Amino acid sequence: MAAQHISYTVPGMTSEDSEKVIALLQMRLHSLNDLALTLKHIHWNVVGPHFIAVHEMLDPQVEQVRSMIDDLAERISTLGGEPQGTPGVLVDQRDWKDYSLGRAEAIAHLGALDLVYTSIITDHRKAMDETETADPVTQDMLIEQLRGLELFQWFVRAHPGLRRPRPGRRSPGRRGRRCRAR
Repeated sequence: MAAQHISYTVPGMTSEDSEKVIALLQMRLHSLNDLALTLKHIHWNVVGPHFIAVHEMLDPQVEQVRSMIDDLAERISTLGGEPQGTPGVLVDQRDWKDYSLGRAEAIAHLGALDLVYTSIITDHRKAMDETETADPVTQDMLIEQLRGLELFQWFVRAHPGLRRPRPGRRSPGRRGRRCRAR
């Protein structure tokens, strides 16, 4: 993704720092937009004995992820950037493939979703670390989002019958990357 050139930013931040933070936030925005769509996809396609538990667990996650998306987009704008939220831009700039499961048993979806959350949380933590000096306000927002994302992953992992992925195991539909969905 090419860095956006901005004409203003928040007081106390350089344009250069803002442009770097905007680029980080844009990828977080893409990641969470994709997650919201993936969660709804799972919600519509989950089947089996754990159907209702998973089906009902996902809608509150979607709502909270959408709120995180709004916070990211508004922070990009506050820093002087232009949030890019269209599907075409997301697809062009992402470095992961679509979630590959369609209609499937709840446990299969939960296993795949666990890997998706692992990747998103890993990348969110990297962005958190990279904003520590340049923009502690953004870092604080990312920390708060991590609290929610880690909680959602715990909800997924708490389901009986879910096998824990071993380190280095590949997620469904990903380009040969190890646990690197986003």
